[in-house]
Amino acid sequence: MQLNKFLKTLAVLVSVATLAACSSSPDEDMDSSSSGRTGSEQTDGTRGGVTTGAADRMQSPEEQRQQRYAELRQEHIIYFDFDESTVRGEFAELLTAHADYLARNPSVTVVIEGHTDERGTPEYNIALGERRGNSVATYLRNLGVLSSQIEVVSFGEEKPLARGSSERAWSQNRRAVLVY
Repeated sequence: MQLNKFLKTLAVLVSVATLAACSSSPDEDMDSSSSGRTGSEQTDGTRGGVTTGAADRMQSPEEQRQQRYAELRQEHIIYFDFDESTVRGEFAELLTAHADYLARNPSVTVVIEGHTDERGTPEYNIALGERRGNSVATYLRNLGVLSSQIEVVSFGEEKPLARGSSERAWSQNRRAVLVY
């Protein structure tokens, strides 16, 4: 009971502070006065433009984590250094978010596509793309994803993300892509 009263008081104080920081135009003042009602006569749950309902509920740490993971899962590409198949540390949180989702949804499967830049022979690049895909798959399995949820395929240099023979293009093509 005391908590509800405190929350309502807090909501009113925040709203009053917000209103004090806002300015209104003469048209807005005229609109509110021409309605024929004063602030105390409002019937929509407000008093003079101040909401008197409960304050917005704060998210728990778990809800915040899940929201962050949902945002991270919008990204599906993991980039690699030249001639490397080791997952870089900067992709740890991204892969943790995907692993969390997959572990919570055991019926969902993911295909991990391994890609390379154009340098090297086609055979070498197919093998490197597979090593990259397997590296990501191992990372996900170590975070609790079932092997049955993961498939790895290598495209080598066959499906570049960026065309061209520059470091910029090559760096975009050295990747693994998570496809749901």
